[in-house]
Amino acid sequence: MKNTNNAIVVVDYGMGNLRSVSKALEKAGGKVKVSSAPKDILRADKVIVPGVGAFKDAMAELKSRRLIEPIKEFIAKGRPFLGLCLGLQLIFSKSEEGGLNKGLGMVKGDVVKFRSKKLKIPHMGWNQLNIKGNCPLLKGVPENSYFYFVHSYYAVPEDNKCVAAWTGYGVKFPSVICSDNIYATQFHPEKSQDLGLKILRNFVKL
Repeated sequence: MKNTNNAIVVVDYGMGNLRSVSKALEKAGGKVKVSSAPKDILRADKVIVPGVGAFKDAMAELKSRRLIEPIKEFIAKGRPFLGLCLGLQLIFSKSEEGGLNKGLGMVKGDVVKFRSKKLKIPHMGWNQLNIKGNCPLLKGVPENSYFYFVHSYYAVPEDNKCVAAWTGYGVKFPSVICSDNIYATQFHPEKSQDLGLKILRNFVKL
């Protein structure tokens, strides 16, 4: 199915901050469509899966709305995909949040909980990126730039080659994933002011 409008589809599965993500994308120059229709995902130029909430609930919602296979099929076609916050965690194999739950499995690895007794959980607020490589999502983003995070779990990839930036909070965790056409940020670009907008603009331009 050929896309005719080059829309960036923001997937509505009942667990995303859809309005703020959509507004930020429009500000970054994107033509945005919020949808929960599989056909819209398959026709899209780019797809974004935002997310706020629990991994188990998110996967249950994606399954009940029959969105898992369309998302996987979209990614398999090589078109740009972006996961935001929980959306980053969902692309991994499994998560220990709410018991052991299977993810989309597009990147091999697990999602585990912060276990520090000295630091506040969730990890909430501004933190820095330690950038690795040349991910197009991070073009023009200076080393040690600050972005806004809110999460209690983090990804542990099997192969760190997919990690484009690390962030430290008791442990070192991936804050940006860049693997072929799969991109994801653990932070919220839409809440990260000008640099967050730059990241969204970079995605729009892909």
